[in-house]
Amino acid sequence: MNLSTKIFIGLVGGIVVGGLARMLGVDWLVDVLVGLEPLGEGFIRLISMVVVPLVVGSLTVATASLGDGRRLVGIGGRTLAYFLGTTVIAVGIGVALAWIVQPGVGMDPATREALTAQFQSDVAAVAAPERSWLDVLVELVPRNPVAAAAQMDLLPLIVATVLFGVAVGAIPEERRRVVILFFQAINDTAMVIIGWFMKLAPYAVFALIAATVARFGTDLLQRLLVYSLVVVAGCVLHVLGTFSIALRFLARVKVVDFYRSVAEAPLLAFSTASSNATLPVSMDVVERKLGISNRVASFVIPAGATLNMNGSALYKGVTAVFILQVYGLPFGLEELMIILVTATAAAVAGVGIPGSSLVTTLIVLNALGLGPQAAAGIALVVGLDRILDMFRTAVNVTGDLTCAAYIARVEGEYP
Repeated sequence: MNLSTKIFIGLVGGIVVGGLARMLGVDWLVDVLVGLEPLGEGFIRLISMVVVPLVVGSLTVATASLGDGRRLVGIGGRTLAYFLGTTVIAVGIGVALAWIVQPGVGMDPATREALTAQFQSDVAAVAAPERSWLDVLVELVPRNPVAAAAQMDLLPLIVATVLFGVAVGAIPEERRRVVILFFQAINDTAMVIIGWFMKLAPYAVFALIAATVARFGTDLLQRLLVYSLVVVAGCVLHVLGTFSIALRFLARVKVVDFYRSVAEAPLLAFSTASSNATLPVSMDVVERKLGISNRVASFVIPAGATLNMNGSALYKGVTAVFILQVYGLPFGLEELMIILVTATAAAVAGVGIPGSSLVTTLIVLNALGLGPQAAAGIALVVGLDRILDMFRTAVNVTGDLTCAAYIARVEGEYP
């Protein structure tokens, strides 16, 4: 039985056991399942431990081996264009579905006020930081690459590593070869460690999902059922629609075969709700199962883990329209353009901010002029954030994988 099948079994098993424990009111089993959650969190820590050496090792080798800086610019430009284009499409899908289905229309004011009061305390600690785009650009340059690595701040670390790799490519060949071999050994060692840890993945997935379902149950989902279904439907439509079209016509691969090959990465992303924790697995499946070179994978996958937030942007689009509907506020062409621009920008601007989902959604709501109703609107949906985050993250990671296939095809490396 392959690993992706085992992970899927762990996922389904966690949902079934956690759901039964919650629905049947078996308190002792709920306590046991919630008590297992640290085991899943420990697995996330184990996988995350490999992220920095993997990114530094593979990206240094890739950039140093390019030789021509123009090739790096070409890969980077196409990657960013793909991320931006699919993110805008994701927001558009979310807004369109929310406008058609209208999940916020007709909500009982008493239910709205009860939900707001219940989760208001969770929003009180969330404050959208005042950061201009100039601030974001400045923060791309790390003052201390080691500190960026220690804080898992991947975007500045990627910038520093790329610059180092380009510089390595400019030194004499005999010295360059020594440096490349050293970082290649680091990369290979990290992949061996990933192989060890991934044997634990099915059990960790079971623990994480069972604890989540046992803790939250379906009560909150039922009260916001239509909104939740719109978010999930948007994620599914984006994967089966946008990404499948990109795979067929840009990457020119068989869609079903592609998804079957990379399944363990989105499944792990769904279970952990962490793009960073899934990054080593994404790189592994891209190189080992798709045959894409380390040169492409080592740039696209880490960049995607920090910049490509299709699922998050879609979620922001649905949430913004939902909250406008709940409060009976107008939604027209002006609001549409504001959501498209701010949700796309906020998905990237939130990189490195703890609790970035709530923070950046507040940015979108404030841009719509909701004022005090912005925080109250967030309180309506904050209880669902952990559950919907699993869907968002799976979409984000799937987008990284499809982009890698596209770039590899353009670079003539992907059959």
